[in-house]
Amino acid sequence: MDYISTRNSQKNFTFKDVFLKGLASDGGLFVPKKIPKFASQELENLKNLSYKELAIKIILKFCKDEFNEKEIRDLVNSSYKNFRVDDVVKIKKFGKINLLELFHGPTLAFKDIAMQVIGNMYEKILKKNNLKVNIVVATSGDTGAAAISAIRDRKNMKIFVLHPENKISEVQRKFMTTVDSNNVFNIALASNFDECQKFVKLMFADNDFRNSINMTGVNSINWSRIVIQIVYYFFSYFKIAKENEKINYSVPTGNFGDIFAGYIAKKMGLPINKLIIATNSNDILKRAISTGIYKPLKVEHTISPSMDIQVASNFERLVFDACSCSSDKMIKLMNDLDERGEFKLEKNQLEKISKNFCSESLSEQETKSVIKDMHNKQKILVDPHTAVAIGVANKMSLEGNTVILATAHPSKFSETVMKATGIKPDLPENLENILVTKEKYEKLPKDLKKIKNYILERCNY
Repeated sequence: MDYISTRNSQKNFTFKDVFLKGLASDGGLFVPKKIPKFASQELENLKNLSYKELAIKIILKFCKDEFNEKEIRDLVNSSYKNFRVDDVVKIKKFGKINLLELFHGPTLAFKDIAMQVIGNMYEKILKKNNLKVNIVVATSGDTGAAAISAIRDRKNMKIFVLHPENKISEVQRKFMTTVDSNNVFNIALASNFDECQKFVKLMFADNDFRNSINMTGVNSINWSRIVIQIVYYFFSYFKIAKENEKINYSVPTGNFGDIFAGYIAKKMGLPINKLIIATNSNDILKRAISTGIYKPLKVEHTISPSMDIQVASNFERLVFDACSCSSDKMIKLMNDLDERGEFKLEKNQLEKISKNFCSESLSEQETKSVIKDMHNKQKILVDPHTAVAIGVANKMSLEGNTVILATAHPSKFSETVMKATGIKPDLPENLENILVTKEKYEKLPKDLKKIKNYILERCNY
């Protein structure tokens, strides 16, 4: 499979290029030149597979030039051996609402599902090619923890994680900062997630810096994250839908990676009706698909901090698709964003997006009410991000079943859940030690030069 950048559709890349570079040197995001599609008979053959077997079939479609089937099988089996449920994810049904629990991995968030595989992929690719890399990643709460869990103690790689100081939950932070490993470095930045992400992108765009440290990234801008997340759309569809039934997915959305995986699943032949972009008050995506104007505003700090994002990086992939994969149009839109602080989609581009997506937002009060109602009526605790997805789905009157992506364990946001329900959700027993283990992280100002120097001083092997 060949890959291209959203800002240069002429130059081809391999899966290895895409995996190790993370972000294209022109600032664009990597996408496949052509999305593989399953015929109806192929879908029929997939529907009774276990989660792991399904993952092998889907992931292999995107990286055959780098891995054979046995290698992917080994990667998948080794990545999911420590998940708390056999089939990696768990589905719970409440009337027309289906809760797809994605938080049964080591750091209690959906990001573990992709990140554990990515950690093993790195090890294999680096060993094959005798390479060493430095991973630099920004996190709005869960990505950093999942990445650290996947990369810690591995040879030939170091990881530097930037998180916004005091703007993620205490448990989210401790999942990162209590890891005692020589190849892990945590940076608390006096800023918000958008700034952290901007600094990472600027480091990628600085060719001298990027090449000098052999920099790579595991944010959802890395295409491999999207590939691995496609699997749970297929798996849940096969478990829930009747024959060829179209169902909806409500996804709590920040950086647009998780929901974009659903869009790729649809393009691969999965009968999805609507992908619901569920947002909190940082509702840039809701505004963009209702008005066609993509305009970042000031980030608001909320009780669903992983969604406190105004620059949704993966949205560029969708816009590129809506522009009929024209890199010239994409570059113009990105220039408008840089120069004018916004860009405007054409009518036909917006119509193409609206055919597959719809969006709504939830206020803080509404989010708390959903958490309370789910406990009172369904006897279940949900985290605030999942609550946003539930609340938004309830606001929509869509035909058919809706699957809610439950993206984090409620114990990661125990304070918020306790205020809404009066019950404090406990961490799984084997993870309780993070609450008392000493933390290790560096506080840095919002200064790119100081961040680069910090990394440069520590990135040598």
